[in-house]
Amino acid sequence: MTASPIPESDHRGPWAQASALVVAATLLRLALGASVPLVADEAYYWEWSRRLEFGYFDHPPAIAWLIAGGTRIFGDTSLGVRFFPILAGAVGCLAIVGMAERLAGAAAARFAALLTAVLPLSAVGLVLATPDAPLFAAIAVTLLCLLMATEPGTAPREQLGWWLAAGFAVGVAMASKFTGILVPMAVTLALVVNPRLRPQLRRPGPWIAVLVASVVMLPVLLWNAEHDWIAFRFQLGHGLGTAARGSWWQRELELLGGQIGLATPILFVLLVGAVYRAFAPAEDQRRYLLAQVALFCFLFFVYSATKKPVEANWPAIAWIPAIALLAAAQAGSRTRWERAGAWLAGGLTAIVLLHTVRPFLPIPASRDPISRTHGWSAVGNIVEANGAFVAPTVPALHIAANRYQDAAFLAFHLPSHPGVFALNLRSRRNQYDLWPRFRDVADSGAALMLLMPERTDSTEPPAIADLRAHFAEVERLDRIPVLRGSDEITARRLWLLKGWRGSWPDDSTDPLAQNPR
Repeated sequence: MTASPIPESDHRGPWAQASALVVAATLLRLALGASVPLVADEAYYWEWSRRLEFGYFDHPPAIAWLIAGGTRIFGDTSLGVRFFPILAGAVGCLAIVGMAERLAGAAAARFAALLTAVLPLSAVGLVLATPDAPLFAAIAVTLLCLLMATEPGTAPREQLGWWLAAGFAVGVAMASKFTGILVPMAVTLALVVNPRLRPQLRRPGPWIAVLVASVVMLPVLLWNAEHDWIAFRFQLGHGLGTAARGSWWQRELELLGGQIGLATPILFVLLVGAVYRAFAPAEDQRRYLLAQVALFCFLFFVYSATKKPVEANWPAIAWIPAIALLAAAQAGSRTRWERAGAWLAGGLTAIVLLHTVRPFLPIPASRDPISRTHGWSAVGNIVEANGAFVAPTVPALHIAANRYQDAAFLAFHLPSHPGVFALNLRSRRNQYDLWPRFRDVADSGAALMLLMPERTDSTEPPAIADLRAHFAEVERLDRIPVLRGSDEITARRLWLLKGWRGSWPDDSTDPLAQNPR
């Protein structure tokens, strides 16, 4: 049953509470971000930030530039890496609060702030320095600007200004992650289909927005053109390539389960219901616009799941307008289910955050994704000590890992933060392939200290077998346990390859094999 709305006698009270909630949640994320070790992808993006460009193998460059700003202030620390991405998340939360306020007043803004504070997709996801943080912020700002631009009674000059701002914001979204393009596609569909929005197409605003977004995105496009459109090709293959093994309906169920996990069960149902109701003919055309964005983005990933597994965070952009719609569903007190959903989400989020700081859930350390972030400082110290011992005995020593995750972790956790190569033999290609590689910079006779996952059967890794013919000598060095406390999460093995012969294993997956730079 829907509770009766209460009059808002003090507009500033709920708005001040909403702002305080966003600030408090942001301070908590900063505290967590400073104390929790980086995940592998964050270390990888930190590596990007040391070589700033307008594009990278996997994504556009926004996350690298944000990380570079934070590390200039706080150094190469977890807080430095996460500082500006967390602030970007706060901007996105404030924009959602602003959307709710424009639709239904300050009390709706307060509930929107509460939702962004307790939903795992924002409360937990916005701690991490990933491309999702600037994407989240830019899309939320885009939608707020569009609400202002399409609000009835807005003066033409003011309306044009909001369209211009929306164009800039959506350009930033696309420079954060290529899925940002889904928002202007959904907005275009809404403007064409909804007769109350269609007059906007006869005004200059939407067309100026397209122009501004294109200008913002131009450096990313030029970088990709210079690199054979490698990031576009990678992402198209990553999400819409040849159908993966397994059943499509299993992938759809995994997609649904991931979204229920990010939104929590009760709020998932309420968010879907809010989007559905916004399509009603009598509803405000601005709510229709938000609903169209939510539905279009989500259906895109439903289609993507017919081809490849969809990671839980990918459709998170669909929940940005959905949160604003749910918060604006009524202007007064909340329903029993809304309160129950907020309490459940807050409880589940608190459990996850507490486990992050001090593990207590009965999850084996080797299967706990949080535990896998720990222990790499000790690994870095051991590798550094081995390197100092070996370096005087060889002409030139280089450090590498095979996988990009290990290479990034090593570079971040080695005390001197040296350059570390990722060899990518029999492994997924990545940005390390576009930077100077060992075989590009090493002289004949050089040595390579290589960190590899330790195999449970103690056999030689295939990558080592591939390299044997190209070095004069191969030595097995220390086994390095990766620990969280006294629990071994996994293990690595150091290998020393001496006397490089100047040749390299053939690899048909090398992205530069056909298009050398």
